[in-house]
Amino acid sequence: MRAIARIIHYVKAFGRARKNQTDLFGWLIRRPQLLIGTLLHETMLLFSNKLDPTLKELAELKTAALVNCQFCLDIGSTLAHFGGVTAAQVTDLPTYQDSDAYSDTEKLVIAFAEAMTVTPTALDLDDLRTQLLSRMNKSQLTELTAAIAWENQRARLNQALGVRPLGSAEGVACALPESRRQVG
Repeated sequence: MRAIARIIHYVKAFGRARKNQTDLFGWLIRRPQLLIGTLLHETMLLFSNKLDPTLKELAELKTAALVNCQFCLDIGSTLAHFGGVTAAQVTDLPTYQDSDAYSDTEKLVIAFAEAMTVTPTALDLDDLRTQLLSRMNKSQLTELTAAIAWENQRARLNQALGVRPLGSAEGVACALPESRRQVG
């Protein structure tokens, strides 16, 4: 059931696209095996539904904000909106630690996404992983980790290729780019 809901959210989000609809496809069609691999990976993540989709949306949005991928912020904010993430949660992402908009679990998920994304990568994830495993099972943590890692890849690819936003987030709360904090 979650997969069907998420597919509907994707259809709605891409249906709201007003511009730049062929940017990414225009690049990936030049390497069909990469296009097929990307579509396959995206599909597998979409159908991987052990984890609450809201947690995935928050983690992916935080990652996109830290990488500063305009395309990912646009589409991610739209997907988060359709997925039930509140406007307060979207706008409070930069200050999530002090925000009342998130549960303790959501704050841990966002912290994990941040730790996996900042440069240099926060290599000591043991404490966060232990805390998350007290709130979710290993399958859910694996899914969360894969979603964050893929968003890092997705965001960096889109940013490097100059993939522009679709304009799908017009009228909904949109996450903003964040400065990359250094660890250490």
